[in-house]
Order: sequence, then C-alpha cells, then structure tokens
Amino acid sequence: MSALTGSQHVVRIERTLSASAHRVYRAWLEPELIGRWMAPGSYEVTRVEVEERVGGRYRVWQANGGLPVGGFECQILELVPDRRIVWRWGFAGPDRENGPVYDSRLTITLRDAPGGGTTLILVQERLDELAAALPEVAGQVGSGWANVVTKLAGILG
Repeated sequence: MSALTGSQHVVRIERTLSASAHRVYRAWLEPELIGRWMAPGSYEVTRVEVEERVGGRYRVWQANGGLPVGGFECQILELVPDRRIVWRWGFAGPDRENGPVYDSRLTITLRDAPGGGTTLILVQERLDELAAALPEVAGQVGSGWANVVTKLAGILG
C-alpha cells in the first residue's frame, strides 16, 4: 500500500512472516540471503555488498534479462538487532558510477506477532526527488516492495 502525504510520497507495507525476528533481521543484512529475494518481478540480484555497521555502505546490483538495470546505493543509518534498520536508500540507474542516485529513507521495524512469527513494517519516505525525476519508477515502489516482501516470506518459510 502506498499513500501520498503532504509533499512526501510514502510507501508503507505491513506483513506478518512466519519466521523469527532474528531470521527476518538477518535476511536484510546477509548478502547471500539478500541476493535471493531483493529483486522484483523478473529482475535478478547480481551482486550485494553490506558493511554491517552504522554508517556502512549497502549496495545491491540488479539485472533484467542479463542487462544491468541499476539497483541501490545506500547507507545504514541505524541498527537495532532483531528490531529495526534504517537506511538512506538511494535508487541508482544502470550507470550507477556516473548517473544520479535518488535518495529516500527506508525503515524496517520488526515486532513479535501475536501467535508467533514477526510483523515486518516497511516504510519508505522522502521519495519526492525520485517522483520528480522518474515518476514511472516512483509509482512502482509500493508494488516492487510488495513483490520482494512476498519473495522474502517465501525464502524464510
């Protein structure tokens, strides 16, 4: 689900997963796991780099049909083990070395779900720059996250 709030485009997804908060948290930080789920639709993850520390880089490369499509150039802003991760989340195009990166803020919050499992709350905000430059991409952020969260649920069982 996504909503437009004031001048900020905000995407919010809430989903209960059958895995523990620890497993969900680790799935956001372990490159080999990230590579299995963080690409919507027919896209694939081709490379992941994670410096697991506040201030650390977080980079994901994606391709579609073998052709580079860009990915994410991010920085970890906050780590609360098994509970919360906050990033400066940058959308990068295929020319990620020389092209623009459109920054936003991504927050993942994990809560114990009634009856077991974990409720994942994903909030991406500050998408105005992306929406102004690439409205078609910004319009797909919510459905993209919904797709990859479904993939995440699948790998966590």
